Amino acid sequence: MIEQFKTINDLSAVIKEYEGMLSRPTRRLSHPTLYRTRDVGKKEKIIKGVRVKDWFLSEDEKWVLPHNQMGLSFSSTYKNLKQVYKLKEKHNPGKTLDIYWVLEKADIPPGLKFEPDLSKQGHYFLTVTEQMLLEKLVEKLKFMAQRMSVIKGAGKTL
Repeated sequence: MIEQFKTINDLSAVIKEYEGMLSRPTRRLSHPTLYRTRDVGKKEKIIKGVRVKDWFLSEDEKWVLPHNQMGLSFSSTYKNLKQVYKLKEKHNPGKTLDIYWVLEKADIPPGLKFEPDLSKQGHYFLTVTEQMLLEKLVEKLKFMAQRMSVIKGAGKTL
């Protein structure tokens, strides 16, 4: 069943129904958990779709090391989602953004975990809990993306 949201209140009410929902706005036709070089700033480094500044990497950048405050960013509140969405919209003028979401208690691959950002309420990191090769993280992020749902063109309601 497809449901259309016409107002902020419509979307907000649905978000409240899904306690533990974590979301991230993503440019249409982009991967929800991996980056393309053209989707980020020129000074940002991408390795196999992983943005280097998001993760705690070994010096040789082959291993991802556990860190409870580094990982892929997700919003857990409507307020945080709205702020992130506006920021993404600013850096992607004229592009359609979709919101990908997953439930916090979803089937997350072993070695990954959602951790609340200690410095920003409503923000979470999808972190690694054990040292793993970068290639293994990419596999897990692809697996995660397959289980995410999407709200297409949600900007009209935000």
